[in-house]
Amino acid sequence: MMNKSVYSLVLADEVVEAIDRMAYSMNTSRSNLINQILAERVSLMTPEMRMRQIFSEIEQLMDQRFLFIDQPSDSMIAIKSPVRYKYKPTLRYSLELSRDMQGRVGRLKVAFRTKSEQLTAAAEGFFELWLAVENKNLCKVFPDGVPAQAENGRYTRDFYSPLAERLSDNQIANAVAGYIRLMDSCIQTYFDGLTDGTDRSAEIGAEYAAYVKTVTAVI
Repeated sequence: MMNKSVYSLVLADEVVEAIDRMAYSMNTSRSNLINQILAERVSLMTPEMRMRQIFSEIEQLMDQRFLFIDQPSDSMIAIKSPVRYKYKPTLRYSLELSRDMQGRVGRLKVAFRTKSEQLTAAAEGFFELWLAVENKNLCKVFPDGVPAQAENGRYTRDFYSPLAERLSDNQIANAVAGYIRLMDSCIQTYFDGLTDGTDRSAEIGAEYAAYVKTVTAVI
């Protein structure tokens, strides 16, 4: 992880004004943008540059049903996905990566964008099922419970790496993208069950169990 210190620099006012405009358009700070520009100039990879690279790889791994929203910050990305169900709900995935990506790699927040109480109740039903499925399949990795919360129609999940060595950008991107794709698919399966009046819990559990067997870098 890079250390940061305060340095005194003499810059032209016009340069600072241009930097401020660019920083504003990128949702970042003046200092952070200058740091990135200098790092690129000397071919040094900053945590922010690495996160942008990982986000770019994640975007390439997702199919057309996922819509990437403007990036809120250097460390966060937001994704939308439609659900085939009445009221035409939309899912929002917000992913925030850790700067060092060792130990805790990042945090995913999932929520339905709706004002319908019925849909919120249905979402809570899925997230409670999902948490139970995760705890069942990952009890050996997380004996005290998966680092996740299901409440108020939202799901928050922390990702951790069981590997001691530094993870590659590709490992992180593949792991996170795979989890989001799996969850999105299972959410659709769950709501299809609500539509036709069938319990799809076993199907979702089996799909998750198959997924866990493929996980190696990030859980």
